[in-house]
Amino acid sequence: MSDRYYSDLRALCCIIDQGSFVAAARELCVSRSALSETIRRLENFVGVQLLNRTTRSVSPTPAGERLAARFGVAFEEIGAALSEAGAMGGEIAGLVRVHAQRLGYELFLKPLLPDIVRRFPRISVEVQIDDAGVDIVQERFDVGIRLGEMLDQDVIAFPLQPSLRQIAVAAPSYIDQHGMPLHPRELRDHLCIGFRWPGHDALYNWEFCENGVWFSVAVSGPLTFNDQRAALDAAVAGAGIALWVESEVQPLIAAGHLIPLLTEYSAAFPGFALYYPPHRHRSTAVKTFIAAVRGAKTP
Repeated sequence: MSDRYYSDLRALCCIIDQGSFVAAARELCVSRSALSETIRRLENFVGVQLLNRTTRSVSPTPAGERLAARFGVAFEEIGAALSEAGAMGGEIAGLVRVHAQRLGYELFLKPLLPDIVRRFPRISVEVQIDDAGVDIVQERFDVGIRLGEMLDQDVIAFPLQPSLRQIAVAAPSYIDQHGMPLHPRELRDHLCIGFRWPGHDALYNWEFCENGVWFSVAVSGPLTFNDQRAALDAAVAGAGIALWVESEVQPLIAAGHLIPLLTEYSAAFPGFALYYPPHRHRSTAVKTFIAAVRGAKTP
């Protein structure tokens, strides 16, 4: 295949990633008309339509989606090979794309990244921080940091901490006004500060354990967040009961801002883990990043 069709395939992937010709043209620094001609040329070459176009949107056909996916894997292999070739010159270089849940980033990446930048100045680390449950292969991330209980079965995972647990907490002013629940099911009669995982329609049901058996409680209240730190702020202000990781609420408990509740029903579960796909070729930069995280002292 000529270099021209290599560029055409990159243009196709960019259009699909950006979701429009206008955004892709801006990303590639070409005109929209030139980009349209590029796709027409590529479609003529393969003999099938690759994109569905309307006046308002663009989306890949099944053939276009499959072609872009296969080329994306090949392009990653090329990038990895180039990184390894550069590493043979004595200095490790390349891009590492990381997806991390918010708390996982705070605990394990935030304190570590400055050291990685200092030790490996030619490694570029791109971090996406959110609590969405993404497929790191499909989204083209090299590694991820996620709670152990949320990991897919077919990944390589390295625990970053033995375990953690969540506990319910409330401000003394809330307890004075509404009383203290004695069993998790009594939370249904309290003002609970809800949490919604990104990409989920339903609120997160709080999880507890009794006599070795896990169960969940559907809670409700006037406030719902997609960030647990905001929920803790509201709890400190007396707005209701919140549920979050014990290590994160402990300083607020020690300061007298919050009171722990129902701790006898709070059991440990797998903590955060570093994980990555088992079958993808990993560049020297990615291998170096994984080794640095695995070798760091965990909190």
